[in-house]
Amino acid sequence: MPEMNKVYQPKDFEKKHYQAWMESGAFRPEVDENKKPYTITMPPPNVTGNLHMGHAMNNTLQDILIRYKRMAGFNALWVPGMDHASISTEARVVDKLKKEGKTKDDLGREKFLEAAWDWTREYGGNIKNQLMELGVSCDWSREKFTLDEDVSEAVLETFVDYYDKGLIYQGDRIINWCPSCGTAISDAEVDHEDHQGHIWSFRYPLVKGEGYIEIATTRPETIPGDLAVAVHPEDERYKDLVGEYVRLPILDREIPIIADAYVDMEFGTGAVKITPSHDPNDFEVGERHDLGQLKVIDEEAKLNENAGKYQGMDRYEARKAIIADFEAAGFYAGAKDHNNAVGHCERCGTVIEPLLSKQWFVEMAPLAKPALEAYQDGRLRFVPERFGKIYSHWLENIRDWCISRQLWWGHRLPVYYCQDCGEIMVAKSKEEACQACGSQNIKQDEDTLDTWFSSALWPYSTLGWPKGTEDFKYFYPTNTLVTGYDIIFFWVVRMVFSALEATGEVPFTDVYLTGLVLDDQGRKMSKSLGNGIDPLEVIDQYGADALRFTLVTGTSPGNDTRFSTERMEASRNFANKLWNAARFVLMNLPEDFALKPLEEEALELEDKWILSRTRATIEEAGKRLDRYDIGLAADAIHDFIWDDYCDWYIEMVKPRLYGEDPEAREGAYQVLVQVLEDILKLLHPFMPFITEEIWSFLPQRETDLILASWPEALEAWHFPKEEGDMAYLQKAIRSIRNARSEMNIEPHRKSMVYIHSGDQAMVDLFKKNTRHLQSLAKMTDLEEIQDPESLGDAIAVVVDRAELFLPMRDLVDFEKEVARLEKEEEKIQKEIDLAQKKLSNDNFVKKAPQPVVQKERDRLEKYQGMLEQIKDNLAKARKKQ
Repeated sequence: MPEMNKVYQPKDFEKKHYQAWMESGAFRPEVDENKKPYTITMPPPNVTGNLHMGHAMNNTLQDILIRYKRMAGFNALWVPGMDHASISTEARVVDKLKKEGKTKDDLGREKFLEAAWDWTREYGGNIKNQLMELGVSCDWSREKFTLDEDVSEAVLETFVDYYDKGLIYQGDRIINWCPSCGTAISDAEVDHEDHQGHIWSFRYPLVKGEGYIEIATTRPETIPGDLAVAVHPEDERYKDLVGEYVRLPILDREIPIIADAYVDMEFGTGAVKITPSHDPNDFEVGERHDLGQLKVIDEEAKLNENAGKYQGMDRYEARKAIIADFEAAGFYAGAKDHNNAVGHCERCGTVIEPLLSKQWFVEMAPLAKPALEAYQDGRLRFVPERFGKIYSHWLENIRDWCISRQLWWGHRLPVYYCQDCGEIMVAKSKEEACQACGSQNIKQDEDTLDTWFSSALWPYSTLGWPKGTEDFKYFYPTNTLVTGYDIIFFWVVRMVFSALEATGEVPFTDVYLTGLVLDDQGRKMSKSLGNGIDPLEVIDQYGADALRFTLVTGTSPGNDTRFSTERMEASRNFANKLWNAARFVLMNLPEDFALKPLEEEALELEDKWILSRTRATIEEAGKRLDRYDIGLAADAIHDFIWDDYCDWYIEMVKPRLYGEDPEAREGAYQVLVQVLEDILKLLHPFMPFITEEIWSFLPQRETDLILASWPEALEAWHFPKEEGDMAYLQKAIRSIRNARSEMNIEPHRKSMVYIHSGDQAMVDLFKKNTRHLQSLAKMTDLEEIQDPESLGDAIAVVVDRAELFLPMRDLVDFEKEVARLEKEEEKIQKEIDLAQKKLSNDNFVKKAPQPVVQKERDRLEKYQGMLEQIKDNLAKARKKQ
């Protein structure tokens, strides 16, 4: 029988086992109508990315679920894939070209896309290899990329279908524009950061008569685009002014005063400027009042020809100039500090410019309604439930989705324009001739689709929709989505409404939302703080299993978790503990050992106890995993392995393993191995490498652990009485150990234990299990006693329905104790002498600061008390010499 290595070294076997799993096809399920499918599609990481702690935790959780379901008999499929990450990838290729002295326009679209594909093939996909090191058991043969031909076909199918249904339209709307990236971006790609800025107040004079209306704004640079001043229709201050006009002083242009319920009467003066082309709320007001549009800021965030003398100025330069001009004209009313959330591009950090732009949009109202109903009627479930409110709120307040991007890398819009008659055509394949006039002078739209458009189709496009493949028919809808709570509204929502529209079913039934991985001080990991931790470096130092276990223990759905070196070391120690325990068991087995059915009559108390605890742990872990309490499942398995199996059961059976009774020894072998088998099965989803390695040394293996069945909570292993008895004995043993520790008893000293109890059943329980007290509580023998007073000096340990006594004569060498106490007495006396000498010195008492003097007095009092106790103990010890 081959032996395990003496030392746990994960580098020795992690890559070996992953390669073996891959080669054996363990990750690849085939369509099997006799088995129930369980499917997860991996949230596709950006092809440009590298593995960070968030990825590591998210994918560990998915892998735990997949491995558990696979062992539980499901046909478990985990579909991996990558996202083309349009903005991020294009930005990196542009940077590469810039270093070579080239631009996008120098290359042209086709050459640029060739360069982007080259870059993606060379640098993209690193994360795939990194995920493999983590041990993820996804089916790489079904791996998808959002620009794959079949996924792209699903994108075209969806776009054309939406367009034909009137759900996609082209229109002028306010969009988020990134001046740096040069493209529109979705609300989901905007990071709102609190910013301590200012709010400026300006006076717009009335055209008729005297007076003015004062407005306040955080964006004076948009004033040239003002088309109205709005007040609330019920605001008594302005009722007589509605319908009148004010003059924009710096442009000498008249704009109307309108009434709209959008205005908050309590904020500021109750009057607001309306700039329809540069604010989404103002756009809606402008639509209601037919104000028209006036765009004054361009795509480079500079003021344009509509801004008069401010044309060509950067938006912040124009802000200063406009404030100065108002002040010079006497219409500036001052500024106040103001804290507001400013939108930044999540890719480059540039402040977003809300712009009126001709873009392509998805009309959301018809799609949002069924997505909301799916949650309300229970077809869609969130874990934890509180995130359902966020989902509902987002859908109830959703705006139309801008899906066009001014980029080249991505899915190009399937929109074609006739250059002769202006006909717009939408089709899955390129149109050769205009459907209206027959002209062949046709041009495709230059824009690409928002990356989230293809990601929204991910749960079913990866399985073969719209072709209706066998995979799609069998594995869809999927079961569980595991993703971060921070993208619930812009990815989860979009997947749900897209799936309902395309397939008529929710894409998944459960949404498990993870929190963030924070550093040990509770801060978000970031480059700016320099507190990011590379998971691959952690794997290299501690092993993948230790990292995985650290990321899931102590966590709960939707809550952030702190990552620390101490927790990593604890997980590594746990793996080491299991390794050493398994090695101890296996090295003690005889060469001819063979597993046999356990016979109840041959089982000792400790055997029944560990079997019953195994059964309870199997039951609890399964229930926890089914409820997505993955952290609690891990905790239960950890405590069972560390405490019950390693610290108690193995220690309890050692006397049997080394004893002369062959039947007792054989019984211990059988239970040790059979429980170890179940331990490895329970722990495998969490720590797959170490469990597969130990499994490979077990006798009579029939399959690799990854393909083994989840352990069954056998009723035959249910021994509630024995669990109660063992819990009682454990408490007694712990109490004896604690008492010895408190008395500073030397570890090698053993003693008699006397039991006094009015409950004969308790006495019998202790007598039957004398050997456990001998091996675990340093007891020489056990004897029942009726009169505890007759023992003289003894340590008393009180447990339920019994008292245990340890005679002091067995535990203390009084001759040594007298010598120790005399030495201690001498030491304390010196401290007292020193303190008394200081306090008898008048100079010290009168001149030293009062707190210093008081500290010395307290010190003297403390040592005098200690000396009194030592003398008392010394007197008692001398009597017993």
